[in-house]
Amino acid sequence: MSALKTYIVTFNCGREPINAPVFATHLFSALPKPQTAPEIIVLCLQELAPLAYSFLGGSYLVPYLSLFRHAVTIAAEPLDNASYVNIITRNLGMTAIMVFVLRDQTAQVRWLESAGVGVGMHDLGNKGAVGIRMGYSIGEDTLDMTFVSAHLAPMEDALERRNEDWANIVRGLVFVPVSPTAVRKTTAQRLPQDGSNANETDPLLPAGPEEDSIPHVSGLYTPTSHIFFAGDLNYRTSSAKPVENAYLTWPQPTKDPKAPEHYSHLLPYDQLTRERQAGRTLYGLQEAPIDFPPTYKYSDKARAVAGTKQADKNPEGETWDWAKHRYPSWCDRILYLPLPPWMTIASHAMSSKLHTQSYKALPLMATSDHRPVACLINVPAEAIPEPDKGEEEENKKDVRLLPPFDLDPHWRERRETARIKEVSVGLACYLGLTWEGRGILIAVVVGALGGWAVMRSLLEW
Repeated sequence: MSALKTYIVTFNCGREPINAPVFATHLFSALPKPQTAPEIIVLCLQELAPLAYSFLGGSYLVPYLSLFRHAVTIAAEPLDNASYVNIITRNLGMTAIMVFVLRDQTAQVRWLESAGVGVGMHDLGNKGAVGIRMGYSIGEDTLDMTFVSAHLAPMEDALERRNEDWANIVRGLVFVPVSPTAVRKTTAQRLPQDGSNANETDPLLPAGPEEDSIPHVSGLYTPTSHIFFAGDLNYRTSSAKPVENAYLTWPQPTKDPKAPEHYSHLLPYDQLTRERQAGRTLYGLQEAPIDFPPTYKYSDKARAVAGTKQADKNPEGETWDWAKHRYPSWCDRILYLPLPPWMTIASHAMSSKLHTQSYKALPLMATSDHRPVACLINVPAEAIPEPDKGEEEENKKDVRLLPPFDLDPHWRERRETARIKEVSVGLACYLGLTWEGRGILIAVVVGALGGWAVMRSLLEW
C-alpha cells in the first residue's frame, strides 16, 4: 500500500435525523470512478440533534448516530461488498465525529485519543470542536492521524468571532488517550463474533477516557501527526446581510465559467480563503481548489425538492433556490496540514505529499439547509518522522513545532465546568421544549397537586 485512502465528509445535520437510504445513495458521490472502498471514513457532523438531546448526550444521541452508521453500511455494499466498523464516536455538545475503518483492517488501529472544546457562550458546546487522533499501522510504520469536526460562530458580520473561535479551539483542543476498556468495548459493539452487523440499538458512544491515569496530553499541532480539519466553519462571502433584491445576482447552475451567474464570480469574496492567506485563521492548513457551488443557505423550497425523484434525476437542479436573508457561502469545508519540510522528496520519492483526489459538494438533503461536502485524500503510507536537531532548528518556525497558541493550562477545569452547565441547559430544554419533557412536567405537577389534595383532606378530617 503506497497510500491510505481517507474519505472525509462534513455535514451540518440541521438538528434533524437523516433519511439513511437517501444519505447512503449520495455518500460516495465524491469517489472517482471506478469506485473503490476507502480504508478510512470520517463523518464530521454539526448540529447533530436538538439542543436538549445534544447537551444531555449518551442514549439521547443513539437514534441520530445509528442512522449514519446504517447509511455507511448501505453505501458500502456496492463497493465490492465492503464492510466498515465504527471504531469510535465522540460528541461535544452539538458537534460529533464518527470514524469508520474497513472491517478486515480494524487490527491496524493501534491506539486512540480524543479531544473536545466548546467555544459557545460560557464555553458551551453549541459551537466547538471534537477530535480523534489515532495510530494506524501500515507495515512497520504507524501513521499518526488527527481528525477534527468543528462548528464556528454564524452570521456574516461575525468574522472576528470566527477567528477567535479558531484560536480557542487550538488552545483548548487537548487530546487524551482513550482507555483500553473503552477501545475494546467500542470494537466489540461493531465487530460481533459471528461477523454480522451490531444491533442497531447498541450504544454508539463508548465509555469516556480514564483521565486520572493519563500519562500525557497533546494539542492539535504535533510534529508527527497528519491533521484534517473539517466542519461548518461558517465563513461567508460578505460581512453584511443581503440588501433587498440582492438574490437576483446570486449563483445559478451553468457550465459556462464566464457567465455572470457562475458561482466562481462569488468565490473571491470568500472570507476563509482571505483570512487564511493573511495568517489570521487555520494556520498552516491548506485546501484543495473549490470547484462546487456554495453549500449554504438553501431555502425551504429547495429542501422540499431534495430527495425526490426529480432531484435524483438532476441533483444540481435547474435552479438554486437560495434563502434570501443570507448570502450564499462556502460554509462547509475540509482542510489539511501538508507534510512537513523535513519529510524530504529524496527520502520519500514515491509519496512525498498528500494528494487530494476529489473535493466535492454532495446533493442537498431535505433535512438541512447545508449541502454535505466530501473529500478523498491519499495519505502517504509512511509515518512522519520526528525532526532531528538540525532539521528542528532549520524549521523551527513550522507550525508543527511552533503552534500559534499555547494550550490553556486550565482546559480540563473549563471543560468540566462547561459540562455541568450543558447538562443543566439540556435538562431545562428537555423539560420545556420536548414532548417527553413536558409530559414529565405535567405528571409531576399532577402528582404534586394530587398529593397536596390528599394531605389537605386528611388534615381536615
